[in-house]
Amino acid sequence: LIKDMFGEIDLDPCSNESSMVDAKTKYILPINGLESSWNFKRIFVNPPYGRSLDGTRIYNWIEKGVESSKLGNELIYLIPVATNTKHFKNLIFKSAKGICFLDDTRLKFWNNGNEEKQGAPMACCLIYFGNSYNKFSNIFSNSGKCFEIIIEKL
Repeated sequence: LIKDMFGEIDLDPCSNESSMVDAKTKYILPINGLESSWNFKRIFVNPPYGRSLDGTRIYNWIEKGVESSKLGNELIYLIPVATNTKHFKNLIFKSAKGICFLDDTRLKFWNNGNEEKQGAPMACCLIYFGNSYNKFSNIFSNSGKCFEIIIEKL
């Protein structure tokens, strides 16, 4: 469905050797996706969910996306639902355009080319940064419940 939204994915900054995301540009360790350019039009991000060995967190990945979206780029994140966190309160609710709470609450991920037997231990959602919320909602509404994030200007 990401390709239905974007057509092509220009960047996957958190990729790996067995990723099923067919992005034109992939950052795979040892290339640090946080230190590399995100000046790409269509970006899909499935960031590391815990604290990385270098001390970075999901907050850092979303913060980088907020900056990229200011350049007019579109981004979709696949992240855990944790609306009480700093990244939701300070970044997503203040800068994103949409969210889709996925119906499949136990997504299965692929690890080294193999589907993991157990689903994720947490519910996941898609976060959209860009100017095409209606398209986002139309494409992903069959996968979950989509909401537009309206940013009030004071």
